[in-house]
Amino acid sequence: MPLKRFSRVNKKLLKLILKILLTGLALYLVFNKIDTRATWQVIKDAHKGWLFLAWFLFVLSKVFCAFRLNIYFRDVGVYISELKNIKLYGIGMFYNLFLPGGIGGDGYKVYLLNKTQDSTVKQLLNAVLLDRGNGLAVLLFLLFGLMVWLNLEWPLPISFSMAGIIGMLMMPPGFYLVMRLFFPSFMHSLLPTTGYSFLNQVIQLFSAFFILMSLGLQGQFLEYLFVFLVSSTVSVLPLTIGGVGARELVFVFAHHYVGIDKNAAVAFSLLFFVITAFTSFSGAFLKFRESNR
Repeated sequence: MPLKRFSRVNKKLLKLILKILLTGLALYLVFNKIDTRATWQVIKDAHKGWLFLAWFLFVLSKVFCAFRLNIYFRDVGVYISELKNIKLYGIGMFYNLFLPGGIGGDGYKVYLLNKTQDSTVKQLLNAVLLDRGNGLAVLLFLLFGLMVWLNLEWPLPISFSMAGIIGMLMMPPGFYLVMRLFFPSFMHSLLPTTGYSFLNQVIQLFSAFFILMSLGLQGQFLEYLFVFLVSSTVSVLPLTIGGVGARELVFVFAHHYVGIDKNAAVAFSLLFFVITAFTSFSGAFLKFRESNR
């Protein structure tokens, strides 16, 4: 094996080991902070009908994500059908969640389309990077929006609600400036892609809401959804496998500040992960069918 290739393999292996260690550490901290029996009982008692609706909305949100990505693909001269794009997106979800130390979902899409389409790796990387960035920008905008309706204490001299208003006002021009400076060739698709991002994130919020309903949590919806958005932001960071542990850790440490039940919060987070994993696993079926054609 050539030295450079050996070095790349070692780096990937090291990253995987670090992710496994961080995931294990995060889960260890979580389960030492909660009553595991109470949390498991909450999960067992979850209403299956509400969970099914939450799963359906989560799948729908991912379809809108795929539509957004396909717009960015067209911006770089890649033209594939929406059906093929949705299949590719599903396979990418599988790679992202179940093969964290390998090529990854975004890398797989870039590799495959670079082989089959007339577009450079740099253009494709910009497309998938901006796809994630657009979704993150809208997620932060909604997070700031929920802050406006929450009266929480924090150490800064301005109120929590005022910080939310400032954040909401800063996000649109901030994202526009990033687009103008670093992704000027994608500017003409700013409105439709951002629209799909809003559909994705709002529908995921409804998915999270129905998970809360399944757990019988009849109050503090805004608090739970706010922490859910914070945990979603944290899970974007490639620190743990599929965000496992990181999300739950956010809920555990946030319960003191927002007044939510930590056992129910962790149960909610784990159920959201199960829905994500179940949906992502469909990518394995799509990949299997693709490989056997």
